[in-house]
Amino acid sequence: MRSVVGWIAAAFLSFAVAVPVAGAGEVSSADVKKTIAAFEFKDPTMKARFKSAHGYVVFPTIGKGGLIVGGGAGDGQVFERGRMIGTADVTQITVGLQAGVQEFSEVIFFQNKAALDRFTAGKFELSANASAVVAKAGASGGADYRDGVVVFTLAKEGVMLEAAVGGQKFNFHPKLK
Repeated sequence: MRSVVGWIAAAFLSFAVAVPVAGAGEVSSADVKKTIAAFEFKDPTMKARFKSAHGYVVFPTIGKGGLIVGGGAGDGQVFERGRMIGTADVTQITVGLQAGVQEFSEVIFFQNKAALDRFTAGKFELSANASAVVAKAGASGGADYRDGVVVFTLAKEGVMLEAAVGGQKFNFHPKLK
């Protein structure tokens, strides 16, 4: 049994070292604008969602990889009423049947000030039972807020096969005045 655990650990470590993960620095406003445009192209109803939300955070690229144990990270910008108020980073940990690497974009919309305040106060995590809506034509129109939050993802590249549980943890960094 010990050799199997050692093999799995060695395989994951070699896999993790070989896979560069997003989240290694600041994200540009140009990348955020391109990401918003990509979501709106995929689903034109997203334009209304961006306008009506009290706030949102845009992660242009979240990279993730895993082999049994997985992880991911990304950087984004946080907006309130369309004005950038700071940056954020996300880390993701998963455990379960999984193998591969993937990059995706993620947008989290906050329905009201209370939901955005939970995020900016560092009291916000997405747990294993949270679900994201995959961006496609018309998806935004039918997606409902849950506890003042709705999450959309858009695959960029890579393949990730997974039946895993985990969560996402966020850190907010206010914009310096």
